[in-house]
Formats: sequence, C-alpha cells, structure tokens
Amino acid sequence: MQVRALVLTGFGINCEAETGNAFERAGATASLVHLNDIAADPAMLKQVHILAVPGGFSFGDDVASGRILANRLRYKLGDPIKAFVDDGKLVIGICNGFQVLVKMGILPLFEGEFVQETTLTHNDSSRFEDRWVYLKKDPATPCVWLEGIDTIETPIRHGEGKFIPKDDAVLARLKANGQVAVRYVTREGVPAGGAYPANPNGSVDDIAGICDPSGRVFGLMPHPEAFLDRTNHPRWTREELPEEGAGLQVFRNAVEYAAANLA
Repeated sequence: MQVRALVLTGFGINCEAETGNAFERAGATASLVHLNDIAADPAMLKQVHILAVPGGFSFGDDVASGRILANRLRYKLGDPIKAFVDDGKLVIGICNGFQVLVKMGILPLFEGEFVQETTLTHNDSSRFEDRWVYLKKDPATPCVWLEGIDTIETPIRHGEGKFIPKDDAVLARLKANGQVAVRYVTREGVPAGGAYPANPNGSVDDIAGICDPSGRVFGLMPHPEAFLDRTNHPRWTREELPEEGAGLQVFRNAVEYAAANLA
C-alpha cells in the first residue's frame, strides 16, 4: 500500500517543504495542501493516512501562537478531523503545529473530544530560542512515531514553547496514561530539571512533546524534519555522524505504522 500524507500549508506556515520531504524520504507520497483548499473539500482527508501541521508562524502568531489556525481548523474542519482520528489515522503537529493541536484540543484528547487541556506560551528566557536540544522518550509512551527511539537530538526555533498543563490533575493524567512522549534532557541524557538551556523554554516537567492515548496523534516543539541528513547537524564537520539524520526515523515510524495498519 502506498501511504499518503497531507501536509497543511498557507497563511504563514513555512516548514511544509521540509515536512513533505521527510515523508517522501520515509516512503510516503506527500501532498502540500493549502488550508483554504482542504476547508473547501474536507473529503481530501478520506484519501490520506497522515495529516501533518508543520512549523512556522501561522497568521503571524497574532493573538497567540497557533490560536487563529487552531480556531480555523476546529470550526471549519473539526468534524472531518475528528473522523480522521477516529478512523485510526495519524496526525503530527511540529512547533507551531504543536501549538495548533493543543489549542484546538486535538491533544491530549483524553475523552476523544476536542477540549483544550494544555497550552504553549512564552519561553522563560523572554526571547526566541534557536538551538539544538536533546530529547528522551518516556518508556511508558505508546507514541507510534517514536518506535525504536530512546534519545534524539533536534533543533528548536520558537518564542512560545513553554508547555503548561491546565492544572496538576491534567499533568498527572498525562503521566499516568504515558502521554508525555518526550522530555528535554542534557547531552548526557540526564533530565533537564527545568534548567536552561537543556530545557530551552521552561516547560513544566521538561515536556517537549505529548501524544494522545492511542499514540497516533503526536505534537512536539522540536523539529525532527530539520535533521534528515548529517550535514544538517551543526557539528557535522567535527563529529562522526551517521549519514541519515536522526529525525528521519520519526517519519519512517509513522509511514511503516500506516502501511501495516491502515487500508
């Protein structure tokens, strides 16, 4: 089966080409589709297996990062996207896309309904952070995007990446369900413990990404699509690195899961 991914674009999204390339490199067919086009024809979602909301600055980050695009998706495409998820298909939101997913309520999706339980807000550093970070997968997570991954290094580039749950009960539920997918750690793999710059934004419990209870819907602030080749890495001339960038495995996992589980 040929796995098909739909990569959202338009209105300030600017990582669609890299995200589409990642899916193509992982073996899928990727289509870059403008928000207006999918809003006009939601049946497009029935023809694909994976939906990606890439990074960027949708609608100029007016009001709050991802808020306007989240509202557009929820009120124009909420039912089709819910049906898409209910059909067992895959969704990823990266950076601005993660902000969109939490603000439209598709994550954490505790009860299968779109309810906002978390947010992403201004970094504790009060500035835009552009650096590479280390992530460690929570061993309890069911996230299918992280199969076979323990730690991974990826870049971040955001001004509003601080993850905050609505309250302690939401955080406890995320942890109990294994929905905390990845956390920021030091280069040695030690928990960041909130310390900058290992935790680049002050995220609660060092959380860099979460998934839904099924593990099929995944959102994270770092950019795996920006590390597909060793030459993407800032130390590629100084260190022995594999030819393939570590981020490609995230997309390969999704494509392999879709090929094995979706008609």
